[in-house]
Amino acid sequence: MEFLKKLSSEIEKLNEQTCCFSGPRSQKLPWGYNEKDERCLLVKDRVTQEIEFAISTGYTIFITGMALGFDMMCAEIVLQLRKKYPFIKLYCAVPCKGQEKSWPWSQQNRYHNILSKADKVDVLYEKYCRESMLNRNKYMVNNSSKLIALYGGTGGGTKFTIDYARSQGLDITIIKP
Repeated sequence: MEFLKKLSSEIEKLNEQTCCFSGPRSQKLPWGYNEKDERCLLVKDRVTQEIEFAISTGYTIFITGMALGFDMMCAEIVLQLRKKYPFIKLYCAVPCKGQEKSWPWSQQNRYHNILSKADKVDVLYEKYCRESMLNRNKYMVNNSSKLIALYGGTGGGTKFTIDYARSQGLDITIIKP
């Protein structure tokens, strides 16, 4: 019983040091796949500032859902910041095996490059199912105490994740695209 209490305490401490991300896929972003667009560069700067602020307040683990768009952008920012803050970790919550198979080749390469540099990769389902994406979002929230989201006010997975994070008492930072 004492072991379970200690384990629970350690998990709670990890959650207090963990921040997750949520945001739209590339095709729903105002700049699409063009990450050299000025609007995208401004968002990347803002996300970098938010991650550095999180680090300054004790966050050391960052979880991404590894979807196209905002998720992979955040993963790359964390990997870049690891040069400055070598103690931070990137965890990838992959909803299902093979999620990237239908993506453009360049995005598949990007995806595998990120996974190869991650500190931890959790694949939640063997194959795609209706619940895999939403359950991936719940998994990230359930293992975090902070959410950084790119959200423009419409429905979808990001809205679900923000609402769920609110219900779980997470600290939430919303960035407008």
